[in-house]
Amino acid sequence: MRHLFLLGIVLSVVVFSCKKEEATIVSPYSDDSTLIDLGGNCSTGDQTSYAFSYQINGLSSNQSLMFFVGNSFFNQSWVQAPSSTTARDGLGPLFNARSCSACHFRDGRGSPQANSGLLFRLGAGFDNSPDAVYGGQLQDFSHNAISPEGGMGITYVEETGYFADGTSYSLRKPIYTVAGQNYGALQGTTEISPRVGQQMVGLGLLELISESAILAHADPNDADGDGISGTANYVSDVVSGNLLIGRFGWKANVGSIAHQVAGAFNGDIGITSSYFPNENYTVNQPSCAGLPNGGAPEIEDNDLEAVILYARSLAVPKRRNTTDVEVKYGAQFFKSLGCVSCHKMNYTTGFGGDIAPLKNQKITPYTDLLLHDMGPDLADNVPDHLATGSEWRTPPLWGLGLISIVNGHTNLLHDGRARSIEEAILWHGGEAEKSREKYKKLPAAQRGYLIKYLQSL
Repeated sequence: MRHLFLLGIVLSVVVFSCKKEEATIVSPYSDDSTLIDLGGNCSTGDQTSYAFSYQINGLSSNQSLMFFVGNSFFNQSWVQAPSSTTARDGLGPLFNARSCSACHFRDGRGSPQANSGLLFRLGAGFDNSPDAVYGGQLQDFSHNAISPEGGMGITYVEETGYFADGTSYSLRKPIYTVAGQNYGALQGTTEISPRVGQQMVGLGLLELISESAILAHADPNDADGDGISGTANYVSDVVSGNLLIGRFGWKANVGSIAHQVAGAFNGDIGITSSYFPNENYTVNQPSCAGLPNGGAPEIEDNDLEAVILYARSLAVPKRRNTTDVEVKYGAQFFKSLGCVSCHKMNYTTGFGGDIAPLKNQKITPYTDLLLHDMGPDLADNVPDHLATGSEWRTPPLWGLGLISIVNGHTNLLHDGRARSIEEAILWHGGEAEKSREKYKKLPAAQRGYLIKYLQSL
C-alpha cells in the first residue's frame, strides 16, 4: 500500500510538473544571449516565481523519477503519529516546521516573519554546548499532548547613518528573546543564534568544489596583509563519519548535503532517519518521552535519498541584464570595492558523486565557502565547530536578484534583518568594513550601479 501511495504522489507531481511547464516553466528568456550560465550546464533561464525549482538537465530517467519523489517529500507536510498516512507520520514531538518547504518556499529563502523560515540555534561557551534543557535548537511547535519549547520574539531598533554625500539611511537592529520557556529557564550562558533558510539552488555544484580549491583562498593569519582572513571550518560528517570542510549552513557547519538534509529533518521537523535515529528532545523534557512515533526510522532510506538527490539537483538561475551599461559599471565597482575578496567567482567542479551533469562544470557562485569575521554588529556569540561567535560563511550570491520574485521579500543576511541589498552591504563589518566604507563614499549613482549588478545575479 505504501508503494502505491508513493506512486500516486509521483504521478501527481509529474502531471503537475508537466502542466506547470506548459504554463510558466518554458521561459521566454531561455535563448537570450544576454544571459550568463552561473551554474554551467546546470543553469536555467527562467525568471518567474519558479526560478529556483528546476531540476538540472541531464539526469538519468531513474534520477529524474527520484527528483519528483524528493520534490514530493520536500513539499508535503508531515503529520503527527499515529496516522493513516503512514509514509508521512511521526512529526515532532517538537518541531519548527511541518515540511521542508515551510522554510524554503519554492526552494527559496525564509524571512524573519513568524512561521516563515526562522529558527533559533542555542549554544553556550567556547565549545557551543547545547542548552541543558532545550538542546541546540528552540522548537516553537509541538505534538498536541505536550507544550512547545517557547516562542521566538523579535523587536527592532532603527539606527540612522549617513553616506558621504549626506544621504541618510536606516538599519534595523534586532533584539531576540525566547518567550514562554515552557520546560524551565534557559541556562544563563545560553546565547541565541537566529537563522533563516537559504535558497536551495546550486547545492550539488558547491558540494563538488574540491577542498583544495576552497583552501587555495584560505588565509587564516592574513599572510598577505589585505585584512581578509578566510578560514575553513572542519566538521564531522554524520553520513561518512569523516572530517570534512564545512561548506553548508550559515557557519559552514555541515560538510555534505546528505548530512544537511537528514539533520534538517531531525532538528526542524522532528523526523528520525538512519543518520539521526533519536528524537530531538533532551532528558530534561520527560513529557516528550513515550509519545507515538512514525516508526524507526520515520523516513525510510529510499525516501531520504530522494530528498538528498532533489537538493543536489536544483538548477541555478542565469545572470540577467548583462548588456545593461549600468550593470556593467556595477560589475567594476564589485571588484574595485573588494567584494570579490570573499565572494569568489570562478570554480570548476570535480568528478565525485553519481550525478553526471554536476561534474566538471565551470561555475560562478560568488562565495569562497570560508568563514570571515563580520564584526560585532553581526555577531551572535555562538561558536560552531571552528567558527567563532562573529564568523560567518560567505553566502553564495547566485539567485540573489530573484529572491523578491520567488519569495516576495528582500530580507537578507543570516537573520533577515537587512530589508534590501543595500542594507546588507551596510551591515558588513569586521573583515568587510573597508569595502563597506568605500561603498558609503560612492555617489548615489554609483551605489545604484552596484545594486543593479547584484540584482542581475
